[in-house]
Amino acid sequence: MLLDTASLYFRAYFGVPDSVRAPDGTPVNAVRGLLDFIARLVQDHHPDDLVACMDFDWRPHWRVELIPSYKAHRVAGETASGPDEEEVPDTLSPQVPVIEAVLDAIGIARVGAVGYEADDVIGTLAGRAAGPVDIVTGDRDLYQLVDDRRGVRVLYPVKGVGTLQPVDETLLREKYGVDGSGYADLALLRGDPSDGLPGVPGVGEKTAAKLLASFGDLAGILAAVDDPAAKLTPAQRKRLAEAKPYLAVAPKVVRVAADVPLAPFDAALPAEPRDPEVLEALAERWGLGGSLQRLLGALGG
Repeated sequence: MLLDTASLYFRAYFGVPDSVRAPDGTPVNAVRGLLDFIARLVQDHHPDDLVACMDFDWRPHWRVELIPSYKAHRVAGETASGPDEEEVPDTLSPQVPVIEAVLDAIGIARVGAVGYEADDVIGTLAGRAAGPVDIVTGDRDLYQLVDDRRGVRVLYPVKGVGTLQPVDETLLREKYGVDGSGYADLALLRGDPSDGLPGVPGVGEKTAAKLLASFGDLAGILAAVDDPAAKLTPAQRKRLAEAKPYLAVAPKVVRVAADVPLAPFDAALPAEPRDPEVLEALAERWGLGGSLQRLLGALGG
């Protein structure tokens, strides 16, 4: 089981009231919400391995070089060396180090790589896995990794963190008209304002799905643009031709990396805390109460 950790603690932050606070009054809604979410996942799905995948760089420079608008609207401040500062709610930022410390004390593997997003870590680990993989994320970009043959699916939170939609290739074909491998092409054609991806003007989700159904993949669509006999409307041909510079670089930006260099780690689900004394101190300092106990109970069970 691979967790898109930032996606999940953002959802926990907005799904759990900020009246959930530590003894000193500091909000811990994201911390406790994430712990409850992981407890539920362990209890319901019994994964052998669990990895909390982290954004060591939420907006990698190599992606920005290719498409400068990539996540540009979420930049709170530019940094000369290292990742730009992301715009994050004031009361969420201080909770992230607490989340990291708690996961480390419990012994849940927390994995990231300099210069890469959590999506890239997930793509790399999903590709390496020998057995079935559940990817837990609120980010549809990761639908591109869904692969029925290899048992890779996405568990997508539909409501809060309690209701998950299992996403397999059958659902993708029904909803988007593509399988997992085709989802990245669909996404880059239609664009994604939330990630600052412009897409091809005039090509929405339905048109993108029809183009992919007709021509197979992005390469097939680009070949059709240059083929006068291909069945494209004049407007489609013009728009796609004008978008060629974008379409030449978009695949590298949209497709998750599959070869991220990762330090060795132990993904096995811990039966008991790695560092119980540190965990006890964190629980007292931040008032983690029932949320931590439920997770420890699920791990011990």
